[in-house]
Amino acid sequence: MTDPRVLVVHNRYRIHGGEERAVDLQVAALRRAGIPYETFFRDSAEVGQLNAARALIRGGDSPDELTAAARRAGAQVVHFHNMHPLLGSRALAAAKQDGARVVMHLHNFRLFCAIGVCFRLGEPCFRCHGRRTIPGVALNCRRSLPEALAYAYALAAHQPDVFASVDRFITPSTYAARQLEKLGLPEGRTEVLPHYIPAPAFTDHSRAARGQFALAFGRLSAEKGFDVAIDAAAIAGVRLKIAGEGPVERDLVARIEREQAPVELCGKVSPDTLRDLLRQAAMVVVPTTGNETFGFAALEAMAAGVPVVAARAGALPEIVGDDACVPRGDALALAARMRELWEDPQRRADEGDAAIARARQRFGEERYVRLLLELYRRVL
Repeated sequence: MTDPRVLVVHNRYRIHGGEERAVDLQVAALRRAGIPYETFFRDSAEVGQLNAARALIRGGDSPDELTAAARRAGAQVVHFHNMHPLLGSRALAAAKQDGARVVMHLHNFRLFCAIGVCFRLGEPCFRCHGRRTIPGVALNCRRSLPEALAYAYALAAHQPDVFASVDRFITPSTYAARQLEKLGLPEGRTEVLPHYIPAPAFTDHSRAARGQFALAFGRLSAEKGFDVAIDAAAIAGVRLKIAGEGPVERDLVARIEREQAPVELCGKVSPDTLRDLLRQAAMVVVPTTGNETFGFAALEAMAAGVPVVAARAGALPEIVGDDACVPRGDALALAARMRELWEDPQRRADEGDAAIARARQRFGEERYVRLLLELYRRVL
């Protein structure tokens, strides 16, 4: 069977993050594998909030454009990523009605949760599930009552159309698949496809034995648990650098000062700078307190040969292995593992080399492409 023709569809977020990277990686893998594809992207940053809300409530504003793009591509498979707010269920239905098979990649919980992360008031939150979205209004999860109302209505109203149009849902982890089914995703239509790391990102051997500090990186948001990492660094007396920017940055600065923690906030860094930090790191801390559906930070560290200290949260045990995890939100346990690694350079090297091998075996590009093509062929 020849490779299918694919249209990759994505509504880019105003603030780019892990999902944007996952989409870019998929497109790069299709290109390198010689699989015929085209892309259809919309960008939330290009429209005002009022127009975005109108599109969300209507179930999208561009079904005809999507149909035209699918026909130009001769698409047999239309592969959706984020659809909110500009594409919506109408774009899914348009692809389905035009004869293509429709797959939808769920990188988060946005089919049920207005903010996508199922994290509220400092802890995991699954109050919204199925078509019951009113808790998102009561808690004002969008920090704007009009936005909260728009999302509550749209998620509930258009959910049946989404389920009717999608042939297969894809998640990046078994954890995400199971949790989404608990929230209301139709059972038996979900497949797991972990993300991958490109070959150039892999190092030959670990340099962590010579590491100079612990490193954490990512968006500085509440569910990422950087506050726990700061507390752990203070307890362990291990120097920690945190790279990233986000809404809780001021809170983290205050916490560092209050705890007199040996922590440096580096701000947003370039990919080259991040690679340099990984080469100098003794360990990478992934202290998530939320519901991680994958964990790119952990996988990047593994490919770089840096041992990972992760919270036992969401998909992280799948990525790094349960032995590398400590209880979620437990600063004492996190500090103990950080201190053990800090005091044992040979252990850091051994764990770093094992991480490279695990990442190559489970999260390499060749395996990703093979599994993706197998999925496409099944839906066709």
